[in-house]
Amino acid sequence: MSSNQNNSGSQNKRMRSVRWRLAAEQVWKKIVRSLGLDITILFVILVTWLLALENAATGTVDLIGNDHDFTVDTELYNVAEDTFVEKIETTKYVLSNAETGKVILETHPFKHFPLFFAIFVGVFVSQIVIHWCSFPVESGNIKKILEPLDEMVAKAEELAKFDFTEDKYHVIEDKLNSLEPDEETLISLGDEDLAGIERAMNALIKRIRDNNRQQARFVNDASHELRTPIAVIQGYANMLARWGREDEKVLDESITAIQNESENMKHLVEQLLFLARGDAGRTAINKTRVDLNALMNEVYEESLMIDENHIYKFAPSSESIYVNADEGLIKQAVRILVDNAAKYTKEKDEILLGVGVSDGNTAFLRVQDSGIGMKEADVEHMFERFYRADEARSFNGTGLGLSIAKWIVDKHEGHFEILSREELGTRIGIYLPRA
Repeated sequence: MSSNQNNSGSQNKRMRSVRWRLAAEQVWKKIVRSLGLDITILFVILVTWLLALENAATGTVDLIGNDHDFTVDTELYNVAEDTFVEKIETTKYVLSNAETGKVILETHPFKHFPLFFAIFVGVFVSQIVIHWCSFPVESGNIKKILEPLDEMVAKAEELAKFDFTEDKYHVIEDKLNSLEPDEETLISLGDEDLAGIERAMNALIKRIRDNNRQQARFVNDASHELRTPIAVIQGYANMLARWGREDEKVLDESITAIQNESENMKHLVEQLLFLARGDAGRTAINKTRVDLNALMNEVYEESLMIDENHIYKFAPSSESIYVNADEGLIKQAVRILVDNAAKYTKEKDEILLGVGVSDGNTAFLRVQDSGIGMKEADVEHMFERFYRADEARSFNGTGLGLSIAKWIVDKHEGHFEILSREELGTRIGIYLPRA
């Protein structure tokens, strides 16, 4: 046990050492940035001062008509009469006319250098002190960032403390074997050393049961939806076998019904396969730069050609709007919204399509109808698979279209905004990040 404690102590020391080193790096970065900023400010002050001198001497600042030079000025000083000459070199700033060569201004900008340098050093030293005083704050920020790693280390230390004897393995095995798939009970090992494993296993069991329930509901709903068209096809096939050979009316009615139901069943199976592939991660998403105005215009023109029973209007954006998306999938999601709008809207009523920007970083595709609308309670469940509101059950549909649209939009890191009122209509917007 003492070895575990020593390991724990060494782990904590290593994590502290990492935090301090990262915090020190952040402080040094601040110091370097401050040094660069101070040098830049000093240079700007020097240039501003020289330009101010030029303005005072000439009444203007002429960067083209005047020459601005830094030169080395050599001055000879007689220290002892005719016996020794001392040579002194100083830097001076000379402003002269570019055409005439006449000297307009001559000054020694660095004669006050010691004073400026002292001020510069004082300010920089103060900044160093301030930045190092912020070390605890930086250390705290690094600690927050590394908190998940600290938790992982703590979990590893917790596991390292466990003394797994053969009896403890048997306890875990017996509890797992005693679980029933349909039970809601969780594992209780009754051992403090196994408390961490107990929590992790119970969390895993909950996820497994949730997934199983979701899959079971999906299978039950799918079988329920498939049962109706299969029953219709079987009923008409039996009617054909009995009277269809002699009665042409029965023959025509049966053929039409079988064709319609088989088409509905094919559509349902395709939707089920799309969702199944999506859940399994087998649907490829190929993102490119997509022009939303062009995409919605295609949907608009297709709607005019396919559906002559409604009035379609399209309001494009005045600016070009691009998103990074799979064009085919986004078009499929919009097509689902348009199909729903046409389904629940009376003939000769309007369906409005639009594209726009809600803020600087978000674009939207919008479909608005004047159909039956939805209750607020139905809006909350409208994206659930196979969910259909009571008012919508009299219309043909599978209840999977909006689920597919939501899957597509979620994969593009987007979201929906829905506004619906009964007997007034529904407006659904797909909001996506702009490229």
